[in-house]
Amino acid sequence: MTPRQFAALLGFLFAAAWTGFGFGEAILCLVGAGVFAGLLYAGEAFLRGDIDLGDVQSRLRSAAPETRTGQARVR
Repeated sequence: MTPRQFAALLGFLFAAAWTGFGFGEAILCLVGAGVFAGLLYAGEAFLRGDIDLGDVQSRLRSAAPETRTGQARVR
């Protein structure tokens, strides 16, 4: 499924949910579908080997602020 087809499907489902449930619930359905699809795409990319968890961890560590390694404060 191409991204364009996926967007069309989400648009159709959004309109159907809006008609059936109301606007607020349609927004929640749209957000839930996006999160679910993102998790599926990420899982598929991981299984295919496109995502290297070691690389992800090193990038997250370099982006995290430095923590102090001094003595703990005692009250």
